[in-house]
Amino acid sequence: MVNYFLKFIFIISLSLIAISCSRSSRFSNEKEINERYARERALKVETGEASFYANEFDGKTTASGEIYDMNKLTAAHPSFPFNTVVNVINLSNDKSVQVRINDRMPNFKGRIIDLSLAAARKIGMVNTGIQEVKVEVIKWGSR
Repeated sequence: MVNYFLKFIFIISLSLIAISCSRSSRFSNEKEINERYARERALKVETGEASFYANEFDGKTTASGEIYDMNKLTAAHPSFPFNTVVNVINLSNDKSVQVRINDRMPNFKGRIIDLSLAAARKIGMVNTGIQEVKVEVIKWGSR
């Protein structure tokens, strides 16, 4: 009888160890894990409208002194310091892109960021022109 009891305790102990060491997550997929990580590491979050600019400004000097290249992942923001890195999420399709702020934009009501053509393509907003987005600051640039 004692022998069966010891075997039972041994099996239960092994089962508990196996369960506690199993690789499980309370999130259902990798996307949810990445989104949670992004929210936790975001230094500031804004929600509003995004637009994009392309051909007319391509090759012209930005407010930071760089030459604008519509094929790079950059953006204009009314106030964020230059070289700030932000994650921009299209709220209609959950596509996201990281861009670096290198330009200024006029202060339009509700508009919070102006993306390069390449960035707008990455989040699927070229056809709409203006899109509701969430902007998460990942790293502040120099003031």
